[in-house]
Amino acid sequence: MSPIRPEIAALERSGIARIAVGALDDPDVIPLWFGESDIVTPDFIRAAAIAAVDRGETFYSNSRGSAPLRQALHRYHQRIYGLDPADERIIVPGSTMLGVMLSAQCMLGGGDEILLIGPYWPNIGSVSSICGARTREVRLREGPDRWWLDMDEVADALTERTKAVYVNTPSNPTGWIMSVDEQRALLELCRKRGIGIISDEVYHRNVFSGRNPAPSFFEIAEEDEPVFIVNGFSKGWCMTGWRLGWVIGPKHLAEPLAVLAECNNTGATVFAQAGGVAALDEGEAFIATFAERCRTNRDAINEIIGSHDRVSMLEPEGAFYAFPRIEGVSDSLALARRILTETRVGLSPGYTFGINNESHLRLCFAIETGRLTAALERVRGVLDNL
Repeated sequence: MSPIRPEIAALERSGIARIAVGALDDPDVIPLWFGESDIVTPDFIRAAAIAAVDRGETFYSNSRGSAPLRQALHRYHQRIYGLDPADERIIVPGSTMLGVMLSAQCMLGGGDEILLIGPYWPNIGSVSSICGARTREVRLREGPDRWWLDMDEVADALTERTKAVYVNTPSNPTGWIMSVDEQRALLELCRKRGIGIISDEVYHRNVFSGRNPAPSFFEIAEEDEPVFIVNGFSKGWCMTGWRLGWVIGPKHLAEPLAVLAECNNTGATVFAQAGGVAALDEGEAFIATFAERCRTNRDAINEIIGSHDRVSMLEPEGAFYAFPRIEGVSDSLALARRILTETRVGLSPGYTFGINNESHLRLCFAIETGRLTAALERVRGVLDNL
C-alpha cells in the first residue's frame, strides 16, 4: 500500500500547462496562454528592490509581511477604497497563489465541499483536492451583454458539506466583474448558511470601464466574518515573477494565518516586499498606462476575433482575457494544438476552466499591441478553415 495520499497522486497539470509545455522555449511562438504581459516590471519598482538588496535586506521576514509593506497596504486601501483594514487582518505570505491556499486551508478538510463560480482559474480545483475537499460548480450565465451570476443556482448548489465559495472578480478567464449587488447577494446567502468566501481579486486594477478598482468584498464584509480577500502585485503592476501578494482575512485568525504562512513559506522575500511598497505608493500612473494598453488590445480582439461568423464572445469588463466560444468545436485542446502547430500562437483550451467550456479558448491580450494583432490574424485564419 502506498503512503501517498490518493488526492496528491491524482493531481494533473492544467490544460494551460499541457498545451504550453512543449513550446515554452520556442522563440517563434507568440504566447497568449499564460496570464502575464510582456512588460518588464517598471523600473521604479525594480530600483526599490535593488536598493533593499544593497542595504543588506536579505534575511528572514516577519511571516505576516514586513512592517513597511503592511503600512503601505494600509495607505493603499485607504486611498482606493476609503477604508483602512485592521492591521491584524493583513498578511503577506508570499504569492497570491499561496494566499488562496492558506485561505482554503483555513476552511477545507477531508469530506468538505467548496463551490466554485465558473468558468474558473484551474489551480483552485487542485487547491481543493490538496485540502481533501470536493468541488461543485455553478457556471456564470452568458449574455446577452455580460456574464452574470444566477443566485438561485448558487443557493441550490450549496449542501451541508459546503464550507466555502470561491469567486474570482474580475474574472480569469471571462473578464466578468462581479457587481456590488451580486457581491451583497452572495455574502448574505453565505452568512445565512454559515459558509465562508474566498474572493480572488488579483485583477482588481485591471478594469476597462466604470470604477477602478473593481468592487471588493473588503468594502462590504464585516472584519471578523469568514471572508478572505486575496490580492497581489502580479497583474496590476506586471510583477508575475516576484511571487508577492496579500490576504485580508478575518480578524480573529491573525495568529493562525501567520502560523500557516510560516509553515508553508516562512515568509515573503524581503527585497521583493520593498518593491511592493514602491508599487503601492508610486504605481498609479503605470496602472493607468497598462490599463489603456489592455483596453486597446481588447478592442483589437473584438474586431479581429469577436467579429468572426463562428465566434460568440462577450466583451471583457476587466482582467486581460477573452473567452470566445467557437461554433462547431467540441474539443478545445485539439483546436489549441492545431492553432499552435499551424500558426505558432499559444492559446489556452477552454476545457481546463471548468464545465461546459469545450467550445471555448482563452486568449491573454496583455502583450504589445502589434504582436497581439499579428497573432490574432493568424488565429482568424485557422477559424476561416474550420
